[in-house]
Amino acid sequence: MLLGIVLVMAACSADTERQWMKVNEKYTTAEFRRDHAECSKWGKLDDACMRSRGWVDVTGPKSKAPEPEPRYIPQGSRPGR
Repeated sequence: MLLGIVLVMAACSADTERQWMKVNEKYTTAEFRRDHAECSKWGKLDDACMRSRGWVDVTGPKSKAPEPEPRYIPQGSRPGR
């Protein structure tokens, strides 16, 4: 029983930073939670499942931070030259 509770909690917390909504349609928190639970397998949310139920991801998945642009150093200002 305890293992089941831990698995459910892990599944719910795995993708909590993203926000979903239905455009031009009223919905309740209970409906969202039901769809979120039914579209989550092994702690991973299936985006296609959520979209098939009318949900739109308004925040997008987390992505890696972009790498910084290389700095331009004028040729005459390099140390040691």
